[in-house]
Amino acid sequence: MSLNVQLHRLDPGLPVPSYAHPGDAGVDLLARTDAYLAPGHRAVIPTGIALGLPDGYAAFIQPRSGLAAKHGITVLNTPGLIDAGYRGELAVILLNTDRDDGFAVKRGDRIAQLVVQRVEQVTFTEVEALADTARGTGGFGSTGVAAHP
Repeated sequence: MSLNVQLHRLDPGLPVPSYAHPGDAGVDLLARTDAYLAPGHRAVIPTGIALGLPDGYAAFIQPRSGLAAKHGITVLNTPGLIDAGYRGELAVILLNTDRDDGFAVKRGDRIAQLVVQRVEQVTFTEVEALADTARGTGGFGSTGVAAHP
């Protein structure tokens, strides 16, 4: 099953985003401009595309695992949320987490992934208390580090 999403190519010199392999969840986003990320620095990299997402859907910009593992490059506000009503150019906020080495982004480089998902609108119902669960209010780190047997 395929969802039709309108795409406006703002830079005709770059290809339309595509899936690297059949069954992949994310399409690769490409850099429209060159940039240099010094250690610990960030940059906003335009992608040269704008989307017309249908109502009820959102797109999420996520890091590429190879860039993260090999160079310490991640998406700062991951996942970057693109609402259905947004019609501007998609941009990626890249962060270089490497302490020693800078990273050069070249025009046309694959810099992030874009995943489109169905999202629900919710109506909140205010209550005096929430129903009990096995987890309760246990939050950050409440299950520990070791795997349970």
